[in-house]
Amino acid sequence: MAFRFIHTADIHLDSPLRSLALRSPELAELVGDASRQAFTAIVDLCLAEGVDALVIAGDLYDGDQTSMKTARFLASQMTRLHEAGVRVYLIRGNHDAMSRITKQLELPDTVTIFGGRSQSVIQSGAGVDVAFHGLGFASPKAPESLLPKYAGPQEGAANIGIMHTSLAGSPGHDVYAPCSVADLHGHGFDYWALGHIHVRQVYSGASTLVMPGIPQGRDINEAGEKSVTLVSIRDDRSIEIEERLTSVAQFERVSIDLTGASEWSEAIVRIRAGLEQSREVTRSRYLVARLGLMGTSALSWSLIRDRDLLVAEAEQAAEQVGNSWVEKVELALSTPGIGDLEGGADPTLELAQSMRDNAGSEAFRSEAREFVLKTIADLPPDARGFAGKDEAGLELFLDDVLARGVDVVAAKLKAGGMR
Repeated sequence: MAFRFIHTADIHLDSPLRSLALRSPELAELVGDASRQAFTAIVDLCLAEGVDALVIAGDLYDGDQTSMKTARFLASQMTRLHEAGVRVYLIRGNHDAMSRITKQLELPDTVTIFGGRSQSVIQSGAGVDVAFHGLGFASPKAPESLLPKYAGPQEGAANIGIMHTSLAGSPGHDVYAPCSVADLHGHGFDYWALGHIHVRQVYSGASTLVMPGIPQGRDINEAGEKSVTLVSIRDDRSIEIEERLTSVAQFERVSIDLTGASEWSEAIVRIRAGLEQSREVTRSRYLVARLGLMGTSALSWSLIRDRDLLVAEAEQAAEQVGNSWVEKVELALSTPGIGDLEGGADPTLELAQSMRDNAGSEAFRSEAREFVLKTIADLPPDARGFAGKDEAGLELFLDDVLARGVDVVAAKLKAGGMR
């Protein structure tokens, strides 16, 4: 026998849609409801596995939420756990600190919400005492480490620390209660249930540290299958962990090489084949694909020019594959060189080459750089990151824009080659 609990974090319940690429109302509804479905799946897993507890290491909510629908949904799920004898241990993360739901919601007495002072709760089961140590914050900012505020391990018990932390930092995540992995290992706990970073990470050592990642991705930047961690504590206090899938909708980038494709129908066949291949390896119920079409093809003109038709046919292909959606189509196509096409030189290709030569000159690039910098200066601060975070990023942005711009202009000038 073992004491078992599910560890999750960063649920961001009822998080608003973050992608403007979700053109389909059905897809928008699916993604918008996915966090609820994922949380329901977590509760289902708790009941199916007969676990002793559910640990939520922060960010159950998504900011300043006041929706009673969210509150009622959460209360119903907590009641399911309560009736099954599953205790819940919850700390507030930086997003929870802004939410008023927890303060107003009446939850079963089997739910422990850790406050601003370190607290330890002992639960016994399967022949072992387990001490859960937690600390939540009322402020969305925590620039200093919280570790010194935690009590030491309780003798004779398996000690579980619950902390919302950015660790030593992670791209795309705010600094929150930073601390080092080494310091956590040195605190004397058997397991650290962490939260805040949306990518799953496991750190072995003197103790087991797990950042379970977000249980349901919200956009393409949170691609891949998402999960929770099933933790088993033996009577000798040894720890075993298992990853369990929870994501309902799985975002994935699907790259499709159109090199050599000369007919529109051939491009669609390759798109469908790419979707089918991705669907086969996707374990979540739904695939939400961002298609990246690349390669050298005479068809690139038509695909760039008739992008709306391309997207519609790609969406139809996804529907035929089943349980699949196309979130966006990105084009990184190039045309064959002058003289490579049957029939000899093409005036539009010659013009495109001339534009490339001009775009490659330092004078043109300098003018483009000045235009982009002026545009950035006119935007609000939170919208200025589109062209990179530093000078190197700006240069990469210019490389991409100038290269794609030539193809877009040339495609609009091209008269034929639709299919």
